Amino acid sequence: MKDAYSPILRNQRMNVGPKERIFSAVGGSWLLLDAFAKREASIPEAMIGGYLLFRGVTGYCPLHSAIEKRQALEVSDNINIHVDLVVNRSPMEVYDFWRKLENLPLFMSHIEYVRELDAKTSEWKATGPGGIGSLTWKAEIVKEERGRLLGWRSLPGAAIENAGKVELLYHPDGTQLHVIITYKAPLGVPGKEISRLLNPMFRDIVKEDVLNVKSYLETGTLAAS
Repeated sequence: MKDAYSPILRNQRMNVGPKERIFSAVGGSWLLLDAFAKREASIPEAMIGGYLLFRGVTGYCPLHSAIEKRQALEVSDNINIHVDLVVNRSPMEVYDFWRKLENLPLFMSHIEYVRELDAKTSEWKATGPGGIGSLTWKAEIVKEERGRLLGWRSLPGAAIENAGKVELLYHPDGTQLHVIITYKAPLGVPGKEISRLLNPMFRDIVKEDVLNVKSYLETGTLAAS
């Protein structure tokens, strides 16, 4: 049995615990089945399922090994998006539109809905990249200056920690927007590892979603990707 795996793995030690192997094997199998059960197979979901199944069966995780060798990779657990753009609308128009948080799904494809619970608190639901699952959490407005600044963050216990800030400045062509959005990987170590696989894709999705606000406010429609 010791030679059952390829020479590539022969010199690698197991670095995944028994419980985590079970979680990976079961979760990976489910994701693979779900990916190919859909009318159009989800390639990202299949890739993650295959990765989890591999680490569950072999007990070896390449990303665990990389973490052990490079602790500096811990900073990559976060998805940080910075966007600067100019919208041909006044700062007050842009602010009032964004401040009504229920408007965000109109131009953000990864946000399924935002429900404002009161003047400061709201409930959010987001879809993962590749259509893999969804997460719901509550957030609060932490700072606002009408027409100039809006900041929010998820409440303690949120399924996914996140925060955002929108700064608005006068510009000869309308409003200069500076947007910062940060997401932190959920699910502990497995979540961090999966997020490293999905970070580039998810970062691009969120960045494009933010850029969509220009097209929506100026024309009432979204620009073709």
